Formats: sequence, structure tokens, C-alpha cells
Amino acid sequence: MESLTYAGQHNDTLAAPQPRRRLLARLWPFLGPAFVASIAYIDPGNIATAVQAGARFGTMLLWVVVASNLAAMLIQALAAKVGIATGYSLAELSREHFPLPVVWLMWLVSELAAMATDLAEFIGAAIGFQLLFGLPLLWGGVLTAVVTWLIISLERRGFRHLEAVISALLAVVALCYVAELVFGRPDWAEVGFHMVVPQLAGTESLLLAAGILGATVMPHAIFLHSALTQHRIVGHTDAERRTIYRFELVDIAIALGIAGLVNAAMLIMASTAFYRHGLHDVATIEGAYQSLTPLFGSAASLIFGVALLVSGLSSSAVGTLAGQTIMQGFLHWEVPLWLRRLITMAPAMLVIALGVDPTNALVLSQVALSFALPFALIPLIWFTSQRRVMGSLRNQRVTTVLASVVTLVIILLNVVLIVQEFIA
Repeated sequence: MESLTYAGQHNDTLAAPQPRRRLLARLWPFLGPAFVASIAYIDPGNIATAVQAGARFGTMLLWVVVASNLAAMLIQALAAKVGIATGYSLAELSREHFPLPVVWLMWLVSELAAMATDLAEFIGAAIGFQLLFGLPLLWGGVLTAVVTWLIISLERRGFRHLEAVISALLAVVALCYVAELVFGRPDWAEVGFHMVVPQLAGTESLLLAAGILGATVMPHAIFLHSALTQHRIVGHTDAERRTIYRFELVDIAIALGIAGLVNAAMLIMASTAFYRHGLHDVATIEGAYQSLTPLFGSAASLIFGVALLVSGLSSSAVGTLAGQTIMQGFLHWEVPLWLRRLITMAPAMLVIALGVDPTNALVLSQVALSFALPFALIPLIWFTSQRRVMGSLRNQRVTTVLASVVTLVIILLNVVLIVQEFIA
């Protein structure tokens, strides 16, 4: 029996049962990739959408958060499976199988998507510095650049260190929203009802639902997740690769489950803080921060600001890593991480320096991401449905059909949002 290779070293075989090993000990080496990818689901863009939806419609759209999270789990599972089954990231696999002009187009669109992602996350962190410390947005941007560079530089000490820090930051955001729920004291019976019963109330609620679902799956998270699993633990047989994939599914369930609960908590917080008090027009992050103090005290605003800052810093760092993966995969260009950090932060710093309204910048970045989604989702489904590419880890027919339906819905909703944005 060949052994699994983990981070360049031999690990214990997983093909035979090991009853004496505790489950957590067996699972531990596999935890991490999904936690890094899950940061994309709690970034400042998610906070802004949740605030608007909760303030306008209370907990009515919680079912959309649940549906979005389930869709995200499916898509990220396919992304992780690409790396496990092939040893390639999605970008590298595209380079190997598609004509060069298509590869260059995919790289260009994906590169712009990575920059658009970092624009939203970078500005969100800068706003966090501004709200918490009263710093000008430009200086908040400078601090964001420094801190995110320190985070991603941990990769030099081994990716496990970076995973640990990202996971800790995810935990901080989660704890912040648990605290916010304590302040808000939601009606849990109402929360449970709206998590499982789909409801809408007119065109505006439909558009907000589209915003929650349509912006859930981020292109950079798909590319990054496939890269995080490609060399982490290497299976030499089909049986070993299937075992690795089963463990990775647990990683995804835990990490994205936490991210989904955080997103639900964001919306519940906005509902209890704003909707319950008749503040239905709170639509910006700054407005939410300023409104919390008179409602629940300065501690609530402080916790909200900390959650915003931490989510912005962690998601911006992850966005830089994703950009690195995209460039290396499509073009086989390796650039230092510090240069990659400069490339992805340049548009955000330009937006801040020009005094562009941060909320408008966030909206435009989401439009750019909408255009990029098909360039990640369609190749992902195509590759994972091919036996010659995936071997025994090829999708079951029902998985391909379900993923195709989810992809079609996400793309259509993003088209709706784009059209609505330009009409408005």
C-alpha cells in the first residue's frame, strides 16, 4: 500500500481502518483549505448586503442565506476535488486543456475579478480603520496594506501557519456576531421559521435576494480552493484520493457551515437592530455603525467595527493569495507575494485617493465579479464531469446536473443585478 504524501512528507496510510486513532486526530491534517476559502463568504461585501436586507425586510430573507450557503458548499467541494483528483489547480487545468487564446482571456477576466474582489475587501478594511480609530480613509488603506502583507508573509513559515491565522480571524468575526446577537435578543422562533420557509415581498426583496445569492460564489475562492488541495495531501491510488476527498468534505462542511452561520448572524443583527426599530433605510456599513450606538450602546458599534475590520483584513489577504494562484496557473508566471500585494491593492488605493464613494466602489466591484463568474464555474463543472480528467472522482450525473442548475441560477441572478444597476 502506497502512503499519502503530506506537505512533501510521508503520512500514515488512510486506506485501512485505524480504530485506535481518534477521529479528530485523523481529521486534523485535512482541516484548513476550506477555512481559508470560506473567508470569501464573510467579506465586507457580505456585511453590506446583510445589513441592507435585514434593515429592510427583517429576517424574511434568511432562507436565501441558507440556500446560498448550500450552493457555496457544493461549488467549493467541486473546486477542492479538482486539486485532489488531478494535482492541478483549476487555472493550471484550464491552461493544459484549452487553446491559448481562451487561456489568456480566462486569465484576464479572472485577474480583473481578483482585483475587483480585493477592491471591496481592501476598502472594507480601510472603512473599519476609519470607523474604529477615526483615521482618514487613505491612511486606513495604508494600514490595510501593511497588515495584510504581514498576514500573507506567514506563508514563508509554512502554509499551516497562515491557515491557523486565517482560521483565528474567522473565529473572531464569528464571536463578534455572537456578541451582537446577545445585544439584539432576536426572536428565535421567527428566525427558525424564516430559515426554512421561502418568502418574498415584492421586487425590492427579490433584488436583495438576488444580491445575497448572486454574490455568494466568488471566482477567486474557486481558483484558490483547487490550488490549496492539489499538493496538500497527495493520494497515489484512487482509493486514497477518495478518502482524502471525504475528509475534505468534512473540512468544507465545518468551515462553510461557520461562514453560513456568520452570514445569518449578520442579517439577524441588522433585523433586530434596525428593522425592529423602524430604521428600514440603513443601507451602508457606515450608517449601520453609527446607528448601533444609540440603540445598543457603544460596545455594539465597537464589536461591529472590529468584525468589519477583521473580515476586511483576512479576506484581502486571501484575495492576494488567490491572485497569485490565478497568475501562476494560467500563465506560469511567478511573482513575489509583495509584488502581488501591490498589484491587487493598486485599484483600491486609487479609488480611495480619488475620493470615490466607497459604497459605489463596492457595488461596481460586485458587477465586475458577476462578469467573471462563468469563467470559473463553467470550466469547473466541465472538468469535474470528465472521467479522463478526474478518474474515479468524476461527478455523479446528479451532482453535475445540480451544479449546472446552481450555476445557471447564479449567473442569471447576476445578470439581473447588472441590468438593474445600469437601469437605476
